[in-house]
Amino acid sequence: MADDTLSTASGVAAPAPEPRGRVAAWLENLEPGYFALVMATGIVSIGLSVLGFALLGDILLICTAIGFVVLGCAYIARAVRFPHTVAASLRNPNAAVGYFTVVAGLDVLATGLIGHGLWPVALVLGIAAFVIWFALTYGLFSVIVLGGHHPRLREITGAWLVWVVGTQSIAVVAAALAPELPWPVGGQMLGVASILFWSVGVVLYLIFIVIIFARLILIETTPVEMGPAYWILMGATAISVRAAAGILALSDGSTANLVTGMRPFVIGLSVVLWSFGSWFIPLLVIFGLWRYFVRGYPWTYEARLWSVVFPLGMYAVASATFGRVIDFAFMPALASVWIWFAVAAWAIVVVLLIAAFVIGMRRPLPAAATP
Repeated sequence: MADDTLSTASGVAAPAPEPRGRVAAWLENLEPGYFALVMATGIVSIGLSVLGFALLGDILLICTAIGFVVLGCAYIARAVRFPHTVAASLRNPNAAVGYFTVVAGLDVLATGLIGHGLWPVALVLGIAAFVIWFALTYGLFSVIVLGGHHPRLREITGAWLVWVVGTQSIAVVAAALAPELPWPVGGQMLGVASILFWSVGVVLYLIFIVIIFARLILIETTPVEMGPAYWILMGATAISVRAAAGILALSDGSTANLVTGMRPFVIGLSVVLWSFGSWFIPLLVIFGLWRYFVRGYPWTYEARLWSVVFPLGMYAVASATFGRVIDFAFMPALASVWIWFAVAAWAIVVVLLIAAFVIGMRRPLPAAATP
């Protein structure tokens, strides 16, 4: 029979470390960017609804809400149970940028709810997203510039563009909420806010894309580093185009006058961003083939796989909405086909998630660390 004690340096027997619960272990290792699940499910839901598949869209919207509740509770529980782990992740810029998925997840869910007339709930979610975005944006800059936590060039990957996605998601929800509010001044303020956040998001994208290109060209990339997060290079352009579509659709009072003056610029820059994002797609496929087939990286579940689903879904939504606003029929036609790539990717990741859950339940519980 196995002995239940461990020998210490002094020769005194000490009890073996007790197994930790699975939930506690999962919470401690929960990735900051796991809200990408909510983002991905929500945008596929919106894409299906926009393209006329309302029932499927509603089913996935319910899944989005469930994912939001579960992950929201998990993030809060993690902060309470493992405050030092969460604090360490917030001090690490490479981990902290993952929390922008919370911002985008809140806004994607809010946008889906607006389509069902639940604008008051969407307004609350949008305000929460803005507060988190504000804290993360200025907190992260402070950590990097004032705190001395400078990331190395090698560490600047596609995951950093979640910062852009979070910023543009606020522009999207602000433009969607503007015509819904019963207060004209509030609607105009949201319209202006959507233009402001879209502009900031575009500038952030231009800054980060130069750094990321320099990293890819100048530094060798390993299969581990060439992860799914690089799909955000395309996803960030797509959500920027989606935000532009919302801005161009604004037609109320002083906001409309501002949009009218900016319209040629917004359309022109959005076409450039959409074209650049489209150019990325074959390159990202090549990256994936190299990672999995050439270098033999295992086909297993990882939370960042949702970073593939979200860009695919957002590309469909952006193409559909922007194409309709500028009356370019090709883009909605493309979106009606592209959305099924997003649905297929979502289904594949769900299957991998379920498989990982089943395998994880069969493994022995991890032992708690010895004091």
